[in-house]
Amino acid sequence: MQIVFLETTAQDMVWVSHYYEQVFPEGRLAFRRHFYAMEELLKENPLLGARHELFEGVRELRIYKTPFSFIYRVKSDRIEVLRIWDQRRDMARLRDFE
Repeated sequence: MQIVFLETTAQDMVWVSHYYEQVFPEGRLAFRRHFYAMEELLKENPLLGARHELFEGVRELRIYKTPFSFIYRVKSDRIEVLRIWDQRRDMARLRDFE
C-alpha cells in the first residue's frame, strides 16, 4: 500500500531535522535507518500501529529507538501520515491534522 505524507507533516519534519542536526547529531543516521524500516513495515502491515486513544480512525506507530512516531490513518487505497509526532510532546497539542 502507498504511504502519503500529508502537508501537516512538513513542520514535524523541520523539527526532526533540527533535532538531529542541533540536539542529537550522532543519532541522525540511525534515525534514517529506523524511519525507512518502519515506513516499509507500515506499507506491508497498515494496521500494525495502535489505535490512537484520542482520535477515532487514527493509529500510532512508534519509530523504533527514536522519540518519534507516525500518526496515520488507513484509507482504502493509501496510508495517510498525518504527523511525525515527537512523543515527548503533550498529546493535547495533537490536533493540527483535523
